Amino acid sequence: MYPIQRNRRLRKSAALRSLVRETTLTPQDFIVPLFVVEGEGRKEAIASMPDYYRYSLDLLKKEVLELWEMGLRSVLLFVKVPDGLKDNTGKAALDAEGLMQRAIKTVKEAVPELFVMTDVALDPYSIYGHDGIVKDGKILNDPSVEVLAEIACSHAQAGVDMVAPSDMMDGRVFRIRQALDEGGFQDTGIMSYSAKYASAFYGPFRDALESAPVAGRNIPKDKATYQMDPANRIEALKETQADIAEGADIVMVKPGLPYLDIVREVKDHFQVPVSVYQVSGEYAMIKAAAEKGWLDHDAVMMEQLTGIKRAGADLIASYFAKEVVSLLG
Repeated sequence: MYPIQRNRRLRKSAALRSLVRETTLTPQDFIVPLFVVEGEGRKEAIASMPDYYRYSLDLLKKEVLELWEMGLRSVLLFVKVPDGLKDNTGKAALDAEGLMQRAIKTVKEAVPELFVMTDVALDPYSIYGHDGIVKDGKILNDPSVEVLAEIACSHAQAGVDMVAPSDMMDGRVFRIRQALDEGGFQDTGIMSYSAKYASAFYGPFRDALESAPVAGRNIPKDKATYQMDPANRIEALKETQADIAEGADIVMVKPGLPYLDIVREVKDHFQVPVSVYQVSGEYAMIKAAAEKGWLDHDAVMMEQLTGIKRAGADLIASYFAKEVVSLLG
């Protein structure tokens, strides 16, 4: 006997499939990561991230205007810091006329309604490529947190809408929230990288900012002492719970595709928006495989991003944002 209920009835045409589709992507799902460099008229290709670029401030202005016209409503800013400004304390990150601070103002002047987020971390400014102050072979937690709080306030002073601490130091969300409130920036939000794993997928990003950890005597070769072990699940919930209690408005899981189980658990456990960062390695793999003719670029791109949203992501930081929106029409 054949079944009365035939699931294939709802799959018989593209129009019907679109009507009953449970998960759809829209421009409003995306946060666009943008890399910023000093200079003028500079649009620098990134070898390990095909079709992605670093922009000087004049071209950054043009880029965000284009994003707005496409329907994209949020950006996440990162800066490539000249080697001469790097040290072990992040001093350059506090400069009111620093590259990040000028980038915030540039974007806000170009598109005031665009929601601007900024990376709050020490690694772009560190001679060691670490997210905290290094001493005697260790990444110092509490002194690093104090600097991160100062950086967040500097970004708020420049006009950012939301800061995004990506360092994974203990207690930094609380200290940043406290500093922002004391500075009169109660409306400046925090998107915390709550479950950020010590992943091998970050390589192209570190190429883009030249921020990879520097190997050497008494310098940790990786970030495993502060970013999460990829094998851990319960720890991600503990980290997220702590960040929410400390004042995070949005929590993030990073990377995306290898951690979709974590995304679902975080979404099921907590009543806050969940963001996912589809990281540079995920982007580069699709680009490289498509270039070889081994994958259908657009189909795989859309499938991965749909999977991330289906897993529970409310927001997705993705280098594919413009390409996706172009396909959506």
